[in-house]
Parts: sequence; structure tokens; C-alpha cells
Amino acid sequence: MPDRLIEGAVFYVVFVFAVTLHEAAHAWAAKLGGDLTAYYGGQVSLDPIPHIRREPFGMVILPILSVFLIGWPFGFASAPYDPNWARRHPRRAAWMALAGPGGNLLLVLLAAAIIRAGMAATVLSAPPAVSFSRVTMGATAGLADAAAFVLSVFFSLNLVLLVLNLIPVPPLDGYGALRLVLPRAASEAYEGFSRQPMIGWIGILVAWRLFDYLYHPVFLFAVNLLYPEASYG
Repeated sequence: MPDRLIEGAVFYVVFVFAVTLHEAAHAWAAKLGGDLTAYYGGQVSLDPIPHIRREPFGMVILPILSVFLIGWPFGFASAPYDPNWARRHPRRAAWMALAGPGGNLLLVLLAAAIIRAGMAATVLSAPPAVSFSRVTMGATAGLADAAAFVLSVFFSLNLVLLVLNLIPVPPLDGYGALRLVLPRAASEAYEGFSRQPMIGWIGILVAWRLFDYLYHPVFLFAVNLLYPEASYG
């Protein structure tokens, strides 16, 4: 039980950091594009408190419950934006949508860089088989193996957020990024369609079904890039 509590705490802390950076990236990109809505709400920040204050259920209650019920955190957060700004500047709004997954990609790359540095220092090594929480392993038991667990969760959870949010269905970021390729005349109809609550719930259900097929191949591709000398599959 103590080990499970520690693992659950690691999952939750990594989740909060990853989601906070994701939403802060959205807010920062909107600010650069001229929409100060999230900036005034305090979301252009790596402090999780403004993000938790905005979505306490999605950032605290749901992820903690899901860690202990299904083994990994499930939750949500959001950064506010001005829909009138998005209609006037659809391409800026699209870059705002991509900024969140972009932040998670940077964290995946950071985890990968630390893992490779750990291997060069003979502190970490490639595991015989990979999983969500076993992307790398400690060369020795104890502190090195604990660090390997944290890095593995950090790598995998940010990859989950990257893949899931890039699925192009509302209300996910991949759908928002479609503004980059939509004709300007279609932007207003697109915005109105994406903001309908029922469409959002349908999109989430579709995304979860698609995610089952997308994540595993992307995960294997990522770890094989991380370990070019290995061949996981």
C-alpha cells in the first residue's frame, strides 16, 4: 500500500505539472496573439494554483480518483479565450491551440534528454521491455531506479497529452488547429459548431476510441527513437 501511494503521488504531481504547462502555453500564445483573457485570469503561469482554481474538479478530484481507480490520472483543465478574437484571427487561434501540445512535446524531449544523459553517466539503462511507467530503469536499485520511474511517467504522460490533444475532434486542440487550413469564410461556422456542448461530448468519446489505436504505435515509435540501438515492439 505505501508503494502504491507513492506511485499515485508521482502520477498526480507529474499530471499537474504537465497540464499546468500545457494550459500556460495556450495562455501565453493567446497573449502573444493579442488576446489577454487568460493573462488577466492568471493562466500565463507555471504556478498550478490559477489553473486549479479554474478547474478544481478536473485538476484535483478527478485525477486523484482515477489514479487509484484505474492506475493513472485522468482529468482536464482549460485556458479561457475570447471567441470574438478567435473569429477575427483564426490563424492566431490555431497557433494558440497548438501551443498546448507543443509544451508537452518539449517536456517529452526534456525527459528523453535526461534519460540519454543518465545512460551516458551509467546511472540509467534501457529496460528489457518498455511500458508506461518503465521507459527507462536504474542501473542500480534505490535512488536511480526511483528516478527512472519518475522520468518514465514524465515521458509517457506528456506523450499521452500530446497524442490525445492532437486528435482533430472538438473540443481538443487538434480541432482548433484546423483553423490553419480552413478558408477564412468557414471560420465563423467552424467556431459556432465547435462551441456546442453536445458536440464536445461526442468529440471526447470519439477521441478516446481513436486514442486506443493511436497511442501504442506512437509510444513504440518514440521509445525506439530514444533507444536507436534497441528494437521494441
